[in-house]
Amino acid sequence: MSNQEQPKQTQPAGGMRRGPGGVSMMPGEKPKDFKGTLKKLVAYLSVYKVRLIFVFIFAIASTLFMIVGPKILGNATTAIFEGVMNMIADNGKGIDFNYIGQIILIMLGLYTISVIFSYIQGYIMTGISMKVTYDLRRNIFAKINRLPLKYFDKTSYGEVLSFLTNDIETVNQTLNQSITQIITSVVTIVGILVMMLSISWQMTLVALCTVPLSFIVVIFIVKRSQKYFGEQQTYLGHINGHVEEMYSGHNVVKAFNGEDSSFETFDHYNTTLFSSAWKSQFLSGLMMPMMTFIGNVGYVVICILGGYLAANGWITVGDIQAFIQYVRQFTQPIIQLANISNVLQQTTAAAERVFTFLEEPEEITEKTTDFDLKKVAGIVDFDHVNFGYHPGKPIIKNFSTHIKEGQKVAIVGPTGAGKTTIVKLLMRFYDIDSGAILVDGHNIQDFSRTDLRSLFGMVLQDTWLYNASIRDNIKYGRLDATDAEVESAAAAAQVDFFVHTLPDGYNMVLNEEANNVSQGQKQLLTIARAILADPKILILDEATSSVDTRTEVLIQKAMDNLMEGRTSFVIAHRLSTIKNADLILVMDNGDIVEQGTHAAMIEANGFYARLYNSQFEKNDELEESTEETLF
Repeated sequence: MSNQEQPKQTQPAGGMRRGPGGVSMMPGEKPKDFKGTLKKLVAYLSVYKVRLIFVFIFAIASTLFMIVGPKILGNATTAIFEGVMNMIADNGKGIDFNYIGQIILIMLGLYTISVIFSYIQGYIMTGISMKVTYDLRRNIFAKINRLPLKYFDKTSYGEVLSFLTNDIETVNQTLNQSITQIITSVVTIVGILVMMLSISWQMTLVALCTVPLSFIVVIFIVKRSQKYFGEQQTYLGHINGHVEEMYSGHNVVKAFNGEDSSFETFDHYNTTLFSSAWKSQFLSGLMMPMMTFIGNVGYVVICILGGYLAANGWITVGDIQAFIQYVRQFTQPIIQLANISNVLQQTTAAAERVFTFLEEPEEITEKTTDFDLKKVAGIVDFDHVNFGYHPGKPIIKNFSTHIKEGQKVAIVGPTGAGKTTIVKLLMRFYDIDSGAILVDGHNIQDFSRTDLRSLFGMVLQDTWLYNASIRDNIKYGRLDATDAEVESAAAAAQVDFFVHTLPDGYNMVLNEEANNVSQGQKQLLTIARAILADPKILILDEATSSVDTRTEVLIQKAMDNLMEGRTSFVIAHRLSTIKNADLILVMDNGDIVEQGTHAAMIEANGFYARLYNSQFEKNDELEESTEETLF
């Protein structure tokens, strides 16, 4: 498809940055429908509601056992203080070590039970979150195969990939950590508040006064650091993009002496990044010292007040020690809840993208093929076909033609004429707007897509080979083929000779980019794959423009072997290669402006003749220019 035919693709969303202490330094991305998305996420979780109930019970129990600890430990402190005072008074009483020993055993038991409960709830919650993300990944991957190709015209592959990786992982981490953290944080706040009030309402009031003061400091610092964190993220993206761009085009940069210009651009990005990163880190680094200072002021006031209350016999010394422990524990869950609210927004936004993707309209429900595919001969008819990628903007207009069994049909025309679109319609990558496409008299919409595409073999200009052995890449055309059939297809595709010159031969593994074989060899491997598939109808996107003359001859010979006895559609770029075609369809702006044999259309001296002659005039000019340069 030409650039004019394809809609603009979108890019995936970015992430969020955090400061020290887990405090979110940038606002999370907000979902469009928070409640609706949350309901869908709860629906996924509802399958595990019994396990979730156990998670809640164990999380609450674990937190309560931890909260009770300081109060009991305060009794031990009081017992030691009173014992020391008795020893000073010399009244015959000392420290009751048996009582203290009992307290230590009780504390050990409480903390052990708390840890066990925490482990159990963590184990159960991890299982739930992993199963939910497993199901989401599975559903997304299955959805990809059910989506029409027009969806991918408006959505980048990187964005779809982000659904499977970034967004799912965000949901996973939140389910695994944030849900139980919400429970434990709420229980901790309520429990500690109750315990502090049970010790002294006066000291509790002082402790509560430090909380809003801490939040005022946090908000003050966050507001001033946000813009620097945003700038830091932006320029980090600029640096990464610039380095990737320069690295991928390193040869071109060197060829045009662009190193200095490239370095100046990088230096500008790097300097700006340094400035914004320094400011953001410095400001966020002030947060914990300021909060610690406020906390310490609160401790001083609490200690003075506690000493006064203890001196008057209203509380014990152990109560002061327990209260200080509670104060230290009180602010952390509040900060966690503030942070989780931001994380939940980001998670819901990620889940919303996933659910939106899963709810995208799928391909039209297909019919079951009710005739014998083995009897299909390869007769193709286009009957007044109309099609456009966008409503009201037709690409193919009222196209009709009849192709006989075994004919070689060439499709030619300028870039953007609609050549590739014809092929996509033939294989039902897109459904036509009106008219009909028939194979052996059967409308292609009466085939299931799987059955229809099993009739076709494709050799495209952009070769696709995956990270596996050469044998496996050829066998992709027919997975149940024997090794002998694979090698026979390879021989017909002119592949067998060069494969035996490679290390490990057919067992040599192609790397991810398949750059351990040449472009021409890749093309021959895709032809071997098509020969092995033994299709009734062939689609060939001529791919000899980027290879040397000797390899072009091999590819042409392999393609001739492949096309023998089969109906073939050839998208032609070099008009000299399709002189012997049985039928040439000449396209311009979505219309078939001419059709016939090469000789007939040259004689007619119409659009095709002008196209053909202009190509050869360019070739002649290039040859003359080359001769002048050489001689």
